[in-house]
Amino acid sequence: MDTLTIAIIIISLVLGLAIGFGIAKYLERKNASKIIQRAKKSAAGILKEAKQEAEGIKKDKILQAKEKFIELKSEHEKVILSRDKKIADAEKRVRDKESQVSSELSKSKNLNKELEEKIADYDHRNEILERKQEEVDKLHNSKVQQLEVISGLSAEDAKAQLIESLKDTAKADAMAMVQDTIEEAKLTAQQEAKKIIINTIQRIGTEEAIDNCVSVFNLESDDVKGRIIGREGRNIRAIEAATGVEIIVDDTPEAIILSCFDSVRREVARLSLHKLVTDGRIHPARIEEVVKKTTKQIEEEIIEVGKRTVIDLGIHGLHPELIRIVGRMKYRSSYGQNLLQHSREVAKLCGVMAAELGLNPKLAKRAGLLHDIGKVPDAETEVPHAILGMQWAEKYGEKPDVCNAIGAHHDEIEMNSLLSPIVQVCDAISGARPGARRQVLDSYIQRLKDLEDIAFGFGGVKKAYAIQAGRELRVIVESEKVSDDKAANLSFEISQKIQTDMTYPGQVKVTVIRETRAVNIAK
Repeated sequence: MDTLTIAIIIISLVLGLAIGFGIAKYLERKNASKIIQRAKKSAAGILKEAKQEAEGIKKDKILQAKEKFIELKSEHEKVILSRDKKIADAEKRVRDKESQVSSELSKSKNLNKELEEKIADYDHRNEILERKQEEVDKLHNSKVQQLEVISGLSAEDAKAQLIESLKDTAKADAMAMVQDTIEEAKLTAQQEAKKIIINTIQRIGTEEAIDNCVSVFNLESDDVKGRIIGREGRNIRAIEAATGVEIIVDDTPEAIILSCFDSVRREVARLSLHKLVTDGRIHPARIEEVVKKTTKQIEEEIIEVGKRTVIDLGIHGLHPELIRIVGRMKYRSSYGQNLLQHSREVAKLCGVMAAELGLNPKLAKRAGLLHDIGKVPDAETEVPHAILGMQWAEKYGEKPDVCNAIGAHHDEIEMNSLLSPIVQVCDAISGARPGARRQVLDSYIQRLKDLEDIAFGFGGVKKAYAIQAGRELRVIVESEKVSDDKAANLSFEISQKIQTDMTYPGQVKVTVIRETRAVNIAK
């Protein structure tokens, strides 16, 4: 290829490039103008929308500002109206006060005027009275001088004679008045005393206290009865021997009966049976263990009952041993009346009656609560219960008035305190009301106690229980001291002693039980 051709080709390429570049620039300018036009249109639309939105926001803000202005204006008007009303009320009150003050001033002026007139009138009358008093004094002196001349006595002598005659007259009148007062007191004293007693009884109204000799132990099913009885009756015999309570198992559904005149034994037996039935293990060794634990529990309960009683009655500083004795009253009865309830009742009666008579009600309550503590001991003593209770009270540091009230409430000793007749009367009120006591029950319990005491009078007797309503006396002896032959003789001797010393209905069966135990411990 020659040089010319190459040059032509190069020139052609350069021209092509130049033409292409020009065409490209033209197209670029054309596209740029279109884009600019579209951008201008879009900007104009955005500006229009912005102006419209700004106008809407402006209108909303103007409306909100107008509403806020109207709201503030109404609140301001309310405040102004309220202030105007308060100011009007204050102005009205001021006007009323001014009118009232003016009327009071006018009244005061009138009163001052009347007072001045009355003062002037009083001064005038006072002057007239002074002149008249002077005239009366002159006349009195002249009359006294005339009387002295006529009677031959001076004024002082006449005055002394007059005073002496008045003294005699006053003494006679006073003696007559005292006599009338004494007669009236004699007529009304008994009536007033009855009124105090009636008011006291009315304020201390309690239920009738009747103590029973049997307890019913409920069972979940009759199947438990067989477990309580045990093989050949060994369990029931062990329970009766450990507690001294007769257990009656009959056809009564889901129940057995515990019979004993001593409520402490009966409660021990009831709680022990409950623990044994709940636990399920019923055999002689377990029975003895549970009875011992229950006996200890009852002793703790007795102390708790004593503490609650003295707290309820507001009695403080009582000796712990006296508190325990008060707790044991819960399980004692007197003529069928629960001893604790009777003592609480007497304490309340004494407190009310002492307050009515102006005495110390706390001391009276103390004497009323402790008046029958001599009935608590299990063993019978020859000392009357009032004297025994007084001895205990003295031993445990009670005041002499309380001790005398305890010892004298059945007239065993002389009364030397005002509390003593109050305790005696309140004891009679509590015991003598209808239904409070049952003489038959008390004599029955006494007969059972006498049966047990006869058995304890023989040597070698460990325990003695009167059961079967007194128709059987069960005696447990110490195997080391009483042999089998002696046990038979002992049964005969006890029965003969009962025949000669006691009066009782029917027959009394004496059963002597001798049990030998061999105990060793494996270590």
